[in-house]
Amino acid sequence: MTADQKLQNSTVGIAFILIGILAISINDMLIKFLSGGYPLHQLVLTRSLIGLGFSLALVQIEGGWRILKTDQPGLHLLRGLLIVVANLTFFTALAVIPLAEATAVFFVAPLMITLLSIPLLGEKVGPMRIGAVVAGFMGVVIMTRPWEVGGEREVGLLVYFLPVLGAFTYALNNVLTRFLGAKSKASAMAVYIQACFIVVSLLFWLVAGDGRFANKFESESLIFLLRAWVWPESTDRWLFVGLGFNSAVVGYCLGQAYRMADAATVAPFEYVGLPMAIFWGWVIWGELPNLPVAIGIALILGSGLFVFLRERKKTRKVIIEKRVHPRY
Repeated sequence: MTADQKLQNSTVGIAFILIGILAISINDMLIKFLSGGYPLHQLVLTRSLIGLGFSLALVQIEGGWRILKTDQPGLHLLRGLLIVVANLTFFTALAVIPLAEATAVFFVAPLMITLLSIPLLGEKVGPMRIGAVVAGFMGVVIMTRPWEVGGEREVGLLVYFLPVLGAFTYALNNVLTRFLGAKSKASAMAVYIQACFIVVSLLFWLVAGDGRFANKFESESLIFLLRAWVWPESTDRWLFVGLGFNSAVVGYCLGQAYRMADAATVAPFEYVGLPMAIFWGWVIWGELPNLPVAIGIALILGSGLFVFLRERKKTRKVIIEKRVHPRY
């Protein structure tokens, strides 16, 4: 691949990641909004069934049924299970943690992606970008305030471990996406993801769909996970449709972004989800970040912007050198 093609692919990958992150922010807002009346596995199953329909339509656009065939079913299954774990752990925490804080904790994922891309994908990440990643980690620590204990916290530290686990599995998923995307179309990978969500959600329904376990716990997170199924109210049905559409958009756009560009290039743009989460938290629940959260956001966004500018400068330098020295 020439340097010009790499720059073009990076630009397109960034556009896809921004669209995907917007869809994720809307999805997270809807999940939190509906978490008080419906079980998580019902929301996931419904959105995945609807999302599967949209994804199959994209399959037809990108080449038809033949692109669903793969010679790496094991890795695609692993990728699907990783994203299922990432979603379930994050959404379970979302029931009790403010949207902006839960999103902030989860945002160790783009930092992990940048670091994991070095040993797993062989991508080059220089010391300055590593320094920016460290600054981003510092921002996440400040936002989560691990030094607060006891009555100073409304939510226990263990609950914050859930989005951290989700972030790690999400990072591994995106690294796998980069690897598998060389042979698989984004729409096909989105179908595999939706199928994994459907299977896992049905298993939850078979085991806990009647709510038999929900009354045994006081934790709102576990109740959200194990609550009995409820037929959606008429006003909520369109929200379920919105979840399904967003699910298809997320699966396709993230898959396409990590297929087209280096993980270290597109991952920092996932930080755009932080101000989006703050926006929804303010509009829907009247939540605004306190000073530590604001400082953490500034560090994370600053580190992401630095990584992006560093990558663009490096790529443009290679293009200029190639134009001056054609045999470069």
